[in-house]
Amino acid sequence: MSLKNYTAKKKRNLNYLLKSMKEYKTCYLFLAPYAIVFGMFICAPVVVSIFYSITYFKIFEPPKFVGLQNYINLILGDDVFLTAVKNTFIMAAVTGPLGYLASFLFAWFIYELPRYLRAFVTLVFYAPSISGSAFMIWQVIFSSDSYGYINGLLIQLGIVERPILWLSDPNYMMATMLVVILWMSLGAGFLAFVAGLSTVDESLYEAGLVDGVKNRWQELWYITLPSMKGMLMFGAVMAITQSFGVADVTTALAGFPSTDYAVHTVVNHLVDFGSIRFEMGYASAIATLLFLTMILCNKAIQKMLARVGT
Repeated sequence: MSLKNYTAKKKRNLNYLLKSMKEYKTCYLFLAPYAIVFGMFICAPVVVSIFYSITYFKIFEPPKFVGLQNYINLILGDDVFLTAVKNTFIMAAVTGPLGYLASFLFAWFIYELPRYLRAFVTLVFYAPSISGSAFMIWQVIFSSDSYGYINGLLIQLGIVERPILWLSDPNYMMATMLVVILWMSLGAGFLAFVAGLSTVDESLYEAGLVDGVKNRWQELWYITLPSMKGMLMFGAVMAITQSFGVADVTTALAGFPSTDYAVHTVVNHLVDFGSIRFEMGYASAIATLLFLTMILCNKAIQKMLARVGT
């Protein structure tokens, strides 16, 4: 395509956009508040973070351009960051898919309950994931003394002789965190799946019986999943965001920093440099790499979900 044709095409697209905005100006007017807030608090911080990632910027000093030096230092000179990347990918690879699958299965099972019981069970299942006392409960369960529920049970059964340091021994910390993170990842995705299941047209199941659908698993694959692709995508985005954004759980249970950085994550590293050391340029480089990784994972998930029901 020549430059002249490319310019003409761009001009036609711009004219079409302006004409469309004029025709649907009322719709754009209603969208404006959200668009302004989204631009100010989502898009603008991302752009600013990318800019600061190529600078040396202490919070009380003007930024100095350093090019890709922050990224070079991260990848080639920061062993703690590489450890954090490894820990984050382990947590994401285990809790992301398992949490996504478990959220859907629980939502599917609960949706099969009678209507009057379904709302109550949904509330009971979802409420603990938003409770502020969740960390306190897990601290008691995995307490490092004999009064902890897990240690007390193991000692009582004769499996161990002394308490296991679940939250401070590097040999056990990762497994402990995976259990807690997996449990806490069942919140928003589960609720989205319950909502998605309620939007499936019941007449499709009747049509499926006529077309040869023989059991509930075929109904799930050929009718239910294709009918709720939007909620499946939302649940996937939430699962990816939660699995790559782990920080509060490890800080609350294992301390900051954790022993030998055994459960130190990328977000923990970001908080360290951004909120404690105030090296905002370096922290912005960490945030940019994390952002790009999450975007690539979302693209891969979109391609996988596009095949559902085909």
